[in-house]
Amino acid sequence: MTAITQRYDFTLLFDVTDGNPNGDPDNGNIPRMDYQSGHGLVTDVCLKRKVRNYIGLLKEEQPPYEIYVKDRTVLNQQHERAYEALKLAAKPHKETPGVREWMCQNFYDIRTFGAMMATEVNGGQVRGPVQFSFARSIDPILYAEHSITRLSVTNEKDMEKGQTIGRKYTIPYALYRMNGFISAPFAQRTGFSPMDLALFWEALTNLFEHDRASARGQMTVAGLYIFEHASALGNAQAHELFNLVQVQKKEGLDFARSLNDYEIQIHDSDLPSGIQLNCLVHRASRNVLNPV
Repeated sequence: MTAITQRYDFTLLFDVTDGNPNGDPDNGNIPRMDYQSGHGLVTDVCLKRKVRNYIGLLKEEQPPYEIYVKDRTVLNQQHERAYEALKLAAKPHKETPGVREWMCQNFYDIRTFGAMMATEVNGGQVRGPVQFSFARSIDPILYAEHSITRLSVTNEKDMEKGQTIGRKYTIPYALYRMNGFISAPFAQRTGFSPMDLALFWEALTNLFEHDRASARGQMTVAGLYIFEHASALGNAQAHELFNLVQVQKKEGLDFARSLNDYEIQIHDSDLPSGIQLNCLVHRASRNVLNPV
């Protein structure tokens, strides 16, 4: 299948209620945050993981929709599959022509996000067409710390000990924004197709539907706004397009506790020539979606 021929930029909004959207393992697993401003952060890697998981469930890990980066995978063994399929002898630390292309053809996340495969069994290096920014909360976050208890114990010798077994951290409510980019020229290199693109939008729409966990509370996609360019190199700069999606807390509120506490304005009357805006998800009230 041919690769996409148009550039896309997009904005994803999602919220969390009584959960930790992305804990920091280097800091006791508290919610990631910008300590200068107090805004919450969710890494691009975290969000890409959820896309990978959804595609893996949807396509049952079958080529050409296998997932390269997944739990308990030995990456060198994945590379060896390409050499075996192409009947090539692997040369340590040297890339062999055709291997990188085979990996792109069979693994969805390599076609989409790229991969560094220059290991002992060299699969090459792929720069993917789809890239994410960190997600950042619209307002500074405050998190709560909770002790976790249980009635049972693991060993008999622990019967007299206290029953606190750990702690968890939650954010009462926060709305996050992530901006993304899809490059048509890089899609040509990996073979990222219109079908791959359609699956990608589906994965973003359902990002948290199969990623539930008690630690993450309730997480929901609140908005997905896609700027489609008429050309491969684009018809406007990305930051100009992102500025057309304005999100702010309603006046008079000290703290936001739901999506209804925010105003989302889409300035679609200001779209540059050659740009089409598609709103795949918009959970806010329709009267908040205002051409200005």
